[in-house]
Amino acid sequence: MIHIALYEPEIPYNTGNIGRTCVAAGASLHLIKPLGFLISDRYIRRAGLDYWPRLNLHMYEDFGQLQKEALAAHRRIWLATTKAHLVYTDAAFGPDDYIMFGPESRGIPEEILVEHEEDCIRIPMVEGERSLNLCNSAAIVLYEALRQNHFPGLMENGQLHRLHWRDAT
Repeated sequence: MIHIALYEPEIPYNTGNIGRTCVAAGASLHLIKPLGFLISDRYIRRAGLDYWPRLNLHMYEDFGQLQKEALAAHRRIWLATTKAHLVYTDAAFGPDDYIMFGPESRGIPEEILVEHEEDCIRIPMVEGERSLNLCNSAAIVLYEALRQNHFPGLMENGQLHRLHWRDAT
């Protein structure tokens, strides 16, 4: 299972939407305090809709607590940042890796990034643009990690509804 970690998230809508994406993708969500909202916030529930009760949610007091858990399980923590040299599609995601995103207004702190530079990844963007929306970034990188691991546990084939044009022939 891929793990999405949000370091000090600030906007409840983003966290709710990312939680919904995690449920649909079979991923877990890890929140690192302090949060910019209450976990019971109606905006989280609204964004997460009826997915939120099925979310595999974990809470941490700080990054060190998450890091200790990941290291004990021999799992890598990827740090998504606009400052990275490595493009996310060039990272080799393991089936149980963590992918961490920073708060909406400032990203992951520089001291964490410098300490883990080899684990930093970025999404390419047009020069001069600050960043993508946190929900979009999380979905982009999560699904690349899932693709590299052959979409474990996910339904890969859909079924079209009966098409009306077939009945006309």
